[in-house]
Amino acid sequence: MYPPGFAVYITLGPTTSTIDAPPTVMNLTEILMIATTALSPVIAVQVTRFLDDRKEEQGRRLQVFKTLMATRAYGLSTAHVEALNRIDLEFSGNLKSDKEVIASWQQYLDHLDSKLLTGQAWNDKKIDLFVDLLHVMGRAVGYDFNKAQIKNASYAPMAHGRVEGEQERVRQLTLELLEGKRVLPMFVTNLPTPPQQPPQSGA
Repeated sequence: MYPPGFAVYITLGPTTSTIDAPPTVMNLTEILMIATTALSPVIAVQVTRFLDDRKEEQGRRLQVFKTLMATRAYGLSTAHVEALNRIDLEFSGNLKSDKEVIASWQQYLDHLDSKLLTGQAWNDKKIDLFVDLLHVMGRAVGYDFNKAQIKNASYAPMAHGRVEGEQERVRQLTLELLEGKRVLPMFVTNLPTPPQQPPQSGA
């Protein structure tokens, strides 16, 4: 009990209470999640570009194989020769299958330029080497044809072969004619007869 007139004054000043927050520490998982989120668009673009390039490359290789298979009975056709000349370009990778294709192609090409065999023996060797080439190339692009299929399962109408042979013969004869190795026979028939002169009357 306080006496009369006694006053008690309590002054409450501003007080602050500061609680230090613990430092934020990111673990490796969180860092990777943030990095992945930031880099996802870039990674997606690169992966898409890689897959597109791989698909395009495989498509070109497949086109070479399909062309050679479709024209294997027509070795002199333009499409066949062009496909052969693209082998070095399209199968130049470091894969074992690519190296096998290039090695087989080199053997076939060497035989085409070889003069060691002639006639039917040369032609038989050519067919065997070409079948080997198509066999290893087929495996490189995902086909599993056996050599018997490649060699025997092609259709070539006799008329096509005859036309191709005739075209080659015409080409050879034309070259011989232009080079002076052959003469062009000519036969003259139905020579015009000179008009007969009317008889002259005597003076």
